[in-house]
Amino acid sequence: MSDLTMGQGASGEGAFRPRTIALMIVVGLIGFVGMLIVGAYAPDLRSGRNGGAHALSNGATGYAGLVALAEATGRRPQIVRDKRLLDVPDLLVVTPESGYIDMSEVLGQRTDKPTLVILPKWATMPDKDTTGWVNYVGLAGRGNAERVLAPADKLTVAISRSQGFRLVSRAAREYGMRFTAPRPLQTFSGAGVLPLITDRDGRIVLGALGTRPVYVLSDPDLIDNRGLATEAGARAALELLDYLQHNGAESIYFDVTLNGLGHSSSPLKLAFSPPFLAMTLAIAAVLLLVGIQAVARFGPARLRPRAIAFGKAALIDNAATLVRRAGREAALGSRYAQVIRERAVNAFGVPARLRDGAIDDYLDRLRGRARFTDLATAATQAQDRHALAQAAQALHRWAITDNKETRT
Repeated sequence: MSDLTMGQGASGEGAFRPRTIALMIVVGLIGFVGMLIVGAYAPDLRSGRNGGAHALSNGATGYAGLVALAEATGRRPQIVRDKRLLDVPDLLVVTPESGYIDMSEVLGQRTDKPTLVILPKWATMPDKDTTGWVNYVGLAGRGNAERVLAPADKLTVAISRSQGFRLVSRAAREYGMRFTAPRPLQTFSGAGVLPLITDRDGRIVLGALGTRPVYVLSDPDLIDNRGLATEAGARAALELLDYLQHNGAESIYFDVTLNGLGHSSSPLKLAFSPPFLAMTLAIAAVLLLVGIQAVARFGPARLRPRAIAFGKAALIDNAATLVRRAGREAALGSRYAQVIRERAVNAFGVPARLRDGAIDDYLDRLRGRARFTDLATAATQAQDRHALAQAAQALHRWAITDNKETRT
């Protein structure tokens, strides 16, 4: 019996309507794709509002205010999250938060390009009441700032009390840069350093490392969010950027890769980025078509046939299958020859008095092109399926075609 017979009485109405199932599938697919995209770009979507000393931070020691001020005044600031973009010809502002951060890779790409390195000064802790704000714990210490450029450039950092006097702009008088010394004031010194901004005692606040266009700002309070609290401080910060951007470039770049906010490479992100995005969309289109093909049927449903069919033809086919699987096909030759003999006796009017060999002699004398006994012997002696088929066909032609006139 058929394996489908038992289910014919079942209702075609499922537990859910087709529209409900389709809606569940669509929502699931959208959620899955969204999860993949968020998982690929989650590191790149971090806002940086963690109170750190970098260009995305809105805390007192951050530089988000300087970025916003540069944007508002047409200086086109750019946030660098990819280390491959550090080799730009424009001014790059680097803000390492610790002396243990490796600066060699960044400075190696900036040997002949303007670069401003801002030394760390403060130790802070997150503010519990306002997200992104910080509270001062104290000074980070001279050793932390001295390790930023070591061992390539050995700097000596000093922290002194400040009376709030105006700093001296030695090599940049034409740009103004009228800074007021923060309290306390962090300065530095080193071999071959060219002073650009100093305090009254000649201690360097901003200096160039020899002939290279690499500048060091010892006190971040001059241009961080805290330093931009006054109009004079904001104006001086912009004048400082304009002075360091002396090559006429149109943008200012702020690096955040050293602050742990850079882009992360992953195979999943490559799937959503050119040129691999085209292949991803092609695969999505193929899956969509496969889904449509699975949901929407083209034409009426085709039922599977019964396991055991009805009628004599099915019975004969089953019997033939059993004989074939048993390997006994060649043994049927003699029986087929006997069937043809019996049909020939009736068809050709063989006298009833003849028996056995006399019948074969009578059939051999018919006008056929071959003798019946020869054909019957070939069928009886067949050893394989191919030989049996040829002998059976020859017997069939002898009975049907070769002796047609005799039969009529």
